[in-house]
Amino acid sequence: MHTPEKYNSFRYRWIYSLLFLSIPFLFPATSAEASKRNRAPSPISIADEALWKMNYHKADSIYTAELHHNPGNVDLYWKIARLQVSLGESIPPGNGGARMQHYHKAAEYARNCIALDSTNAKGHTWLAASLGMMADKIGTKEKLKRAQEIKRELDTALRLNPHDETALSMLGSYYREAANIGWFRRMVGNAFVGEVPKGDYTLAEKAFRKAISIDPRIIRNYHELALIDIDYGNKDEAIKLMTIALDKPILIESDKRRIGEMRALLKKLCKEKADATLREQYQEEP
Repeated sequence: MHTPEKYNSFRYRWIYSLLFLSIPFLFPATSAEASKRNRAPSPISIADEALWKMNYHKADSIYTAELHHNPGNVDLYWKIARLQVSLGESIPPGNGGARMQHYHKAAEYARNCIALDSTNAKGHTWLAASLGMMADKIGTKEKLKRAQEIKRELDTALRLNPHDETALSMLGSYYREAANIGWFRRMVGNAFVGEVPKGDYTLAEKAFRKAISIDPRIIRNYHELALIDIDYGNKDEAIKLMTIALDKPILIESDKRRIGEMRALLKKLCKEKADATLREQYQEEP
């Protein structure tokens, strides 16, 4: 196996959407049903749509107003946590202070969600996400402690909802990061700073592939899975995955960064593949 290359494993953005299927042509619509279909969307639905269109200011305004009127709405807390993570990711990396403010707010809203309803899977998912986003700015000992909390929250989220694509995607990143910790770092970590995260590429790949099966639109899952294949030396599969990813819709700000990274990687891998083919042809010549 090739030496794993270093990539940022915790920058990511996580996406999950609900699809509603309707078959109105099977039954004649009553006046009540027609009225329901023509009903104006709720403010929260409008805010959700604004989020997917990356209109974060509009989403923030609506979510905040709705929470003011209904502070007991549990789902609003994790939705605002998700928004705060998205806002943080939309800020250039050079402005770390502003990004961290949003991630801290995300963690606060996620914890409030869990306090109101500990069985809300999304609350645990977005707490794990916010903690992961903050992990780059803390020391080694605190980072390892934070990793244990992230894993605990992901396990809880997936116990409550095994089909949470966002939690599965983050779990894949967790396992991939753990796999990049060599035996020496693991030994040193256990001796001096506590338990080091455990995981491997097989577990990471399984999590990413399940996430893709649930929602095949998410760019980060193809990108992260391709990085695993590159680490393994499976360059053809990595090229295939990233090519698929480039045809997916941009749903969050971090998708733009990932697209740039994948295009650069594809250019590099395709050149290496072409050079290898030329060398083989040269060697076969009499």
